[in-house]
Amino acid sequence: MPPTNTSGLHLPAGSTGHGHHTVDVGPEQAGWDYCSLRVLDLPAGAAHSLHTGDSEWIVLPLSGSCTVTVDGNTFELAGRRSVFEGVTDFAYLPRRAAATVTGTAGGRFALAGARCTRSLPARHVPASAVPVELRGAGSCSRQVNNFGAAGVFEADRLMAVEVLTPGGNWSSHPPHKHDEENPGAESQLEEIYYFEIAGPGGGTGPGGGTGPDGGAGSGGFGYQRVSPSGRGRNSDLLAEVRGGDVVLVPDGWHGPSIAAPGHDMYYLNVMAGPGPDRAWLIRDHPDHAWIRGTWDGQPVDPRLPLYTAPAPTGDRTAEERPA
Repeated sequence: MPPTNTSGLHLPAGSTGHGHHTVDVGPEQAGWDYCSLRVLDLPAGAAHSLHTGDSEWIVLPLSGSCTVTVDGNTFELAGRRSVFEGVTDFAYLPRRAAATVTGTAGGRFALAGARCTRSLPARHVPASAVPVELRGAGSCSRQVNNFGAAGVFEADRLMAVEVLTPGGNWSSHPPHKHDEENPGAESQLEEIYYFEIAGPGGGTGPGGGTGPDGGAGSGGFGYQRVSPSGRGRNSDLLAEVRGGDVVLVPDGWHGPSIAAPGHDMYYLNVMAGPGPDRAWLIRDHPDHAWIRGTWDGQPVDPRLPLYTAPAPTGDRTAEERPA
């Protein structure tokens, strides 16, 4: 029999929602120590106030624009129409801070968080400062928006990136893990996947969706695999994922993430862990690591990049420059 969601790792869309939150997953719900993810669905002009508590947070527009106020600072986030149509700017909220997110014209906003100990300054980072990377080749091609990656943006423990996989392609492949601390080789990191699926024809143009389900009746879906590594909970999952779904990865080999043909897949990865260094160090599954060696002879999928970061407009202030 194939693996199923016997471990509570797959959280279908709406299953954790309340009020303005369509997703609300923290350490208590996930059964771990660091990572959190909230998704706010705010009508035009609606505001959501929060206290960051013992965590640092990034406010990332998924669709729409917003105003973020925190510790006397006001950041206007230009946002984007959808995750399939552009890189977005974002705001960083430090621990022990009071903040408010106000939907300018309405939209959905991800709050990616991690428990931490250092207090860093609140910041706004423009979309032009976000590195867009193409990984893999052939049917393993995908796009990574490294907005909150280690080495790109300074945080205490939080790391976050966006991955876009064209319909029919595999990402998070070869399967890999980061569930034990091995200095210089592997990091121990919890991880959250939040999915959105484009409507028929992709995220832009006729039939492209801008909501978490890719538009009413889009039928878009994908698959996510997590397999046991012998560590922690010995996690085992094979899930059909749709827009707004969340998958938790406390341990184990994870991948592939498979996009159904005709439906581009987006996922937001949120990661944090107890290691002394903030680093994303992974170990490939020994049965599948060879696949990386085949990429040198293959071109990247010509559908990528779906988009690039905009050019800088004028000189950025010091607090807008990436760390």
